[in-house]
Amino acid sequence: MKKRIAIFASGSGSNAQKLMEHFKRNTEVEVALVLTNNPDAYVLQRADSFEIPSHIFDKHEFYKTDNIIDLLKNLDIDLIVLAGFLWLIPKNLLQEYPGRIINIHPAILPKFGGKGMYGDFVHKAVMEANEPEGGITIHYVNENYDEGEFIYQAKYRIDKGDNLEMVKFKGQQLEHLHYPRIVESIIKKIKK
Repeated sequence: MKKRIAIFASGSGSNAQKLMEHFKRNTEVEVALVLTNNPDAYVLQRADSFEIPSHIFDKHEFYKTDNIIDLLKNLDIDLIVLAGFLWLIPKNLLQEYPGRIINIHPAILPKFGGKGMYGDFVHKAVMEANEPEGGITIHYVNENYDEGEFIYQAKYRIDKGDNLEMVKFKGQQLEHLHYPRIVESIIKKIKK
């Protein structure tokens, strides 16, 4: 029986796509569901092209009901992977999936984390601080933004002439390289 991943994303979903590609032919693991809080998110088209079902939800459904948990349980989801998902995970979901929700952040935490620190906001903050390096952090999710236990970190050099697009590109290269591999290593340890 395959282990099953649910991906939560709020936007374009490039990391979600890398995960879908990575597990497409995997005999032990599959991406079973994509969930989003944004009905216009491009990740929905990516999921559709891989024939992966999706679910769009609003704040009420996410924070005030158990609908999402029921959906995840009905689909026998083993691991929740956040890929550019911008909302804080509610307590009921954390309790239902302890140690089984992971996130990727586009900086070396604990620096440049917290509420409002996502995407270009992170890259701009790193550049404005004249950091010599940028990076990524893959971590477990807890009740606070970007404060869960670290799983993996990787760095890249920021060169003098690098603009925002270059810094973003270097970060995404690391995300796309490492996230699928780390997700696979984590899900393999989960007992079915």
